[in-house]
Amino acid sequence: MKVKYDKETDILYIRLSDVAIDESDEDKDGIILDYSATGQLVGIEVLNASKTTIEPSKVEYEYA
Repeated sequence: MKVKYDKETDILYIRLSDVAIDESDEDKDGIILDYSATGQLVGIEVLNASKTTIEPSKVEYEYA
C-alpha cells in the first residue's frame, strides 16, 4: 500500500495494490474510487484533502 499527498493539487491518494486501474468512480463528492477490470478496489483519491482531513500529509500506520 502506498499513500501520497500532493500539496500543489491538494490530493491525497491511497494506492492499495499495483493492479492496473480500469475504471474510476466518484462515489461521493470529492472521493474517487479506482477499480481493476475485475472490480477490485485499487485506489482511493481524496480531492481537496486539506479541507476534508486533518493534516493530510501526516500518515499513521496501525497493524493489529
